[in-house]
Amino acid sequence: MSKPLPYSMKDLHYDNAKFRHRSLFKVISQSLFTSNLKRDCTSCSTGKFLLVLLIFGLVYLMLTHTRPARSLSNELAEGVITTEELKVIDNSSRFRRFWRKPPRLPPRFSPDEKGGNSSSIREPKKINAGSEWIDRQHSVKEAFIHAWSGYKKYAMGYDELMPLSQHGIDGLGGLGATVVDALDTAMIMGADDIVSEAGSWIETHLLDRISQKGQVNLFETTIRVLGGLLSAYHLSGGEQGMNPTTKGPRPIVYLEIAKKLADCLLSAFTASPTPIPFSDVVLRDSSAHPAPDGLSSTSEVSTLQLEFNYLSSVSGDPKYGMEAMKVLEHFRTLPKVEGLVPIYISPHSGDFSGENIRLGSRGDSYYEYLIKVWLQQRTSNESNLTYLYDMYEEAMKGVRHLLVRKSIPNGLVFVGELPNGLTGSFSPKMDHLVCFLPGTLALGATKGVTKEKAMKENLLTFEDLENLKLAEDLAKTCFEMYSVTSTGLSPEIAYFHTEGYYEGGLDGGNKSSKYLNDIIIKHADRHNLLRPETVESLFTLYRITEDPKYQEWGWQIFEAFEKYTKVDSGGYTSLDDVTTLPPHRRDKMETFFLGETLKYLYLLFGDSSVIPLDKFVFNTEAHPLPIKGY
Repeated sequence: MSKPLPYSMKDLHYDNAKFRHRSLFKVISQSLFTSNLKRDCTSCSTGKFLLVLLIFGLVYLMLTHTRPARSLSNELAEGVITTEELKVIDNSSRFRRFWRKPPRLPPRFSPDEKGGNSSSIREPKKINAGSEWIDRQHSVKEAFIHAWSGYKKYAMGYDELMPLSQHGIDGLGGLGATVVDALDTAMIMGADDIVSEAGSWIETHLLDRISQKGQVNLFETTIRVLGGLLSAYHLSGGEQGMNPTTKGPRPIVYLEIAKKLADCLLSAFTASPTPIPFSDVVLRDSSAHPAPDGLSSTSEVSTLQLEFNYLSSVSGDPKYGMEAMKVLEHFRTLPKVEGLVPIYISPHSGDFSGENIRLGSRGDSYYEYLIKVWLQQRTSNESNLTYLYDMYEEAMKGVRHLLVRKSIPNGLVFVGELPNGLTGSFSPKMDHLVCFLPGTLALGATKGVTKEKAMKENLLTFEDLENLKLAEDLAKTCFEMYSVTSTGLSPEIAYFHTEGYYEGGLDGGNKSSKYLNDIIIKHADRHNLLRPETVESLFTLYRITEDPKYQEWGWQIFEAFEKYTKVDSGGYTSLDDVTTLPPHRRDKMETFFLGETLKYLYLLFGDSSVIPLDKFVFNTEAHPLPIKGY
């Protein structure tokens, strides 16, 4: 269908001065031949002479005015005209400019007609928007540098920074987790000084730490430290990966340390009587044991495979990937509830324990890694992991059927829990951790390409479209969990007003929010730990849908972090209560704020060609690993 004209067809047939220019010849000739001047002038010879002279003059002006709009410089170069002719043309153009009438104003378009054409009108907006997002991306980089400066000054070598009391703590086994978690973020941002500082510390100290330290959690150490080392290996040029950075140690240093760490962590698998690994490892003697209650978290044992698979690929030793993949192969054989699984599993029996089903803590990344491990390995000829995609699809159908509800009065879509399984009651509780799901759903739908490309190439099934719609609805809810509070930051846990559940007096504090009565925040759940899950999903959805609203939402969240969590002396801090102003500060900067939250915000505001989603998968700690074959 052709674009609408800025006027009606009727106007084409009339000399309507609002829309169309009338020629000077037509104006004068109409006046002459439709007035008494015609009779008076033509009755005398002088009048006839003047009329003829006027007509010839008008014809000359018309001929010179309608010269084809071709470049004179091109004609001169081609020999079509001479230099002398060019001077004559130039003089005539000056003459025309002298007689030229002032231009008419352009017509006023209707609202429907404005969007149809003229990209040049919108181009300045695009340029300004691009410049604005570059500035915003730079603001995130500055925040990262500020966070690192506090850590470096007060806690270098410790796992985490206590920014208010200005010291470090070892809450993750003493491996300098913040250093490793932050390294690939610095590489992506081009923060070369931080790359050099972090890389030098890793090269100098980390091997000794691995040999001397005691107990660490298998899951946390794998996703933060092992994942960080492997991502740094690739981004610094290992295996002909990304353009090698000029700062920091050689890529092989990161790989050798990763192998040493993974060799210790393997004891969690080999010490267990089943394919389900123990939860804890003692590094200095490579021993392992279960948690005090004897159980492992479902998400923890099933969120190791991306890292171990990639290590096998780059080291040439298949033992890492083989041990980790046994877990998912075992999960394939276990009974499920419409693809959903309980949050605990026994490494002694290999069976699930209890009936608690949720996509929050201890359940979340099981579903994330089903699709991501399949994406990582799907181009490999030697592996047949279709079962992982089938398990993912079945689980997402189960989520839509059993866990998705809408709040009242305004219909926010959320994912609840089944604390007592299928036969128990539904709980309208949603952890902030569940906000990983919109990004995972979108990634699973398009496999990392844009929605536009997937639609054009007919790549989306009905299930994909359903999942993509749910992803966008849930991302809206996750954002409203931020905007409903006084600080603009999300609580750790929210409940939703439904027909069967409501508690008054527990709103988020932002009285102007439309969803004030939809979201319930209990006193024990009002803290904020600088978590990344919502901005992770905003990043993924922006890359896939290309809808700029996700960037705007991300910027609002970043501004709230800047306003309420930034510590002047360096670093950022968790909050105790996001519903009150000023919020009480908790004195803890988690490693994932540098490793995930700021990384996803930086990528959200930047070019989509950086770490493209069809060539990389991010582990659950936001460390990008290349998809096999790329």
